[in-house]
Amino acid sequence: MTDTHSTPTFARLAELTGGRLCLTSGAPVADDVAARPVASAAIDARDVPADGLFMAVPGTHDHGARFVGQSAGAGVLTDEAGLAVLATEGYNGPVLVVDDCRAWLGPVAAEIHGHPSRDMTVIGVTGTSGKTTTTYMMERALLGHRHVGLIGTTGTRIDGRPVPTSLTTPEAPTLQALFARMRDEGVTHVVMEVSSHALVLGRVRGVDIDVAAFTNLSQDHLDFHPTMEDYFAAKSLLFTGAQDPAGSLPTSVVCVDDEWGRRLADQLGRDTVTVATGGDASGDDTWQVRSVAVRPDGTQHITVQYPEGTSSFDLSVPGAFNVANATLALAALVAAGEDVSVAGRLAEVRVPGRMQKVTGTSWRPDFLALVDYAHKPGAVTAVLGTLNEQLDRAAAGQDATRGRLGVVLGAGGNRDHEKRPKMGAAAAAAADLVIVTDDNPRDEDPATIRDAVAAGARERAAQRTDGCRPELLEIGDRTAAIRAAVDWARTGDIIVIAGKGHETGQIIGDTVIDFDDRVVLADALDQRFHTEHKELQP
Repeated sequence: MTDTHSTPTFARLAELTGGRLCLTSGAPVADDVAARPVASAAIDARDVPADGLFMAVPGTHDHGARFVGQSAGAGVLTDEAGLAVLATEGYNGPVLVVDDCRAWLGPVAAEIHGHPSRDMTVIGVTGTSGKTTTTYMMERALLGHRHVGLIGTTGTRIDGRPVPTSLTTPEAPTLQALFARMRDEGVTHVVMEVSSHALVLGRVRGVDIDVAAFTNLSQDHLDFHPTMEDYFAAKSLLFTGAQDPAGSLPTSVVCVDDEWGRRLADQLGRDTVTVATGGDASGDDTWQVRSVAVRPDGTQHITVQYPEGTSSFDLSVPGAFNVANATLALAALVAAGEDVSVAGRLAEVRVPGRMQKVTGTSWRPDFLALVDYAHKPGAVTAVLGTLNEQLDRAAAGQDATRGRLGVVLGAGGNRDHEKRPKMGAAAAAAADLVIVTDDNPRDEDPATIRDAVAAGARERAAQRTDGCRPELLEIGDRTAAIRAAVDWARTGDIIVIAGKGHETGQIIGDTVIDFDDRVVLADALDQRFHTEHKELQP
């Protein structure tokens, strides 16, 4: 499939935005300049080719127009402040001046690339936790009978093939170019994570979203959003307005297992598709989980009721929250026109760094070792709660002593300070062992971050009324912390290394060092095996 759209001119982009096409002197541009085609767009001046548009947006510390000298482009899109900066930089090319740069980045880039999202079915997923897993589930269900693009935290893929990108939701010009590539390679369906940052900063403006799905909401990104209300309002933008100015509102599919989901569904009204997985599901909810059976290998057999009847399917990944993710994914796919039978492919889902089982190369331990991306209080609570349920079921089924639960976690530097003690508290409320370690300290003092997490853990541990007082350790070196958890574990236990999941680097200062929890955990398992094996030798 090839792109056959006509390339817009500067005049067409001025008409689209209602902006002013002029020189830095304020004079209008000549007709032949206004008629020049614009074939691409970028925020980074260094990425703008000769026929491209440099999108100079205001930044936190400086205006992007300062970097116009690094652009080889045919013109600049900016605001009035940027126009003044361009004049001081001696720029004398055409300038498209708009009232709000960020609001127009997406629509302009979409126009340049021929509105590629309009040629595909686009499903956007937002919420605090579960976005990545839900999009992976939808991708897996669609592959085989559709050509699928995936955009999210763990990267971008076209029909399962990795495509280099950055950011959960790329900047608007990059995102539109990516959609154009997908369209030209024959993609029919795109599933994408939509972060709150992307919604506030306009990264998905210009995207024709057919179905919008909501997972849940818990504390996160309060370094960016002043309050939870502001955070909720940001997430709501995906549902309450068309991102493509010429498009219509998406079909809304909302998980109502938490108060925020129920509130969003109430706000959106009766046409909203609701998904409920808890025992207190309303009889009016569109999709309701009726039963979940857990098999010895951890596979979950799920039965759901929906308007046309009931459907049963297997899910390979553990956790009650993954039941919610899977049901939401299925409901969103059906809302997008798929048959409910696509649920049969969910047994094949594997999500990097999300409840990912790790074994050594030398042995399979008789305890469960997992890596998970949980880096928010709510996510830690959900992960540990699910694993405690698994330990309870295992003990009951085998009439055996219940296994213990250990967790290794930390908190990132230069991020929401309030969630640090809450992370520790969430761990201490549910685990038998809590090891506080470094995550991505960035340019903060790692010990200060650990102290905040550990303080929350100590306070919550003292409040437990179940007769269990968790063992609390602080080990700054993340490798040593993971090894300590492995050495602690015994038959029937579960250990989970939380916080980094699929990430392959650790940010210390302004340096990113190679670090993959999955690799370090596998090495620790092998090291323990070799140590114990050696001790058994004569």
